[in-house]
Amino acid sequence: MLPSLLNYLKSPRCTADEIFPDLSAANRGLPAITSAPCTHGEGCTLCADGCPTKAIELPTDEKPEVALDLGKCVGCGHCMRVCPTKTIVTSRSTRTAVKRREDLVLRAGRPTLNVDAAHSPFKQSVVVRYVSTGDNATDLEVAACTNPIFDASRFGIHFTASPRFADVLLVAGPAPLAMQEPLCQTLHAMGQPRVIIAVGAQAISGGMFCGGYANANGVSSVLQPDVWVPGNPPHPWMILHGLLLAMGHPLALHT
Repeated sequence: MLPSLLNYLKSPRCTADEIFPDLSAANRGLPAITSAPCTHGEGCTLCADGCPTKAIELPTDEKPEVALDLGKCVGCGHCMRVCPTKTIVTSRSTRTAVKRREDLVLRAGRPTLNVDAAHSPFKQSVVVRYVSTGDNATDLEVAACTNPIFDASRFGIHFTASPRFADVLLVAGPAPLAMQEPLCQTLHAMGQPRVIIAVGAQAISGGMFCGGYANANGVSSVLQPDVWVPGNPPHPWMILHGLLLAMGHPLALHT
């Protein structure tokens, strides 16, 4: 017993001390828009032509700047690689969650995400019911939020198997037709107040599945999310940022 205790005390600390660190160079990250002028007027359409989900809108006479919808972005990295003017670059920030869907649309005049965590019915802790409608990659990242490295419980975030005890409905996947009724039943079993979080590009817009026969166009076709977490899949820090944003926690604010 004593040797085991001594070995435990000598072991290095596993839980990450830095909250919401930037992603490492090994991670592709999400795209961001800079103030560098786009050369679309000279015939360049490389970014939009290669985007698999049509997340990029090129400048027009009415809208003279590039627009990039992070809610549709699957993080393939094509636009960041091919942009000759660096109008689209890599962002390694993990503070990516927003409270309004329109804030995920980046433009040159608004290159960063707009975060407001001032108002929330939850301050100290939340109980989360997680529902996956078909996104295994995000399932793994959500599970990672509870491991010793990220340790969601230190922020007062706990997961439950019953919606009757839940404050937050965390939804991943494109919400196809077969999962829409179970989603509604889960929500109706929850008490008030409650918060809905769409986590991942598939939950936000359907991602690669949008427009298909299964009506898998994202959670908003069934429910109205209160918080949106982009990424495909989102990093655990991004998911935790969305949960803390739903709580109105000061850590969720930009620093």
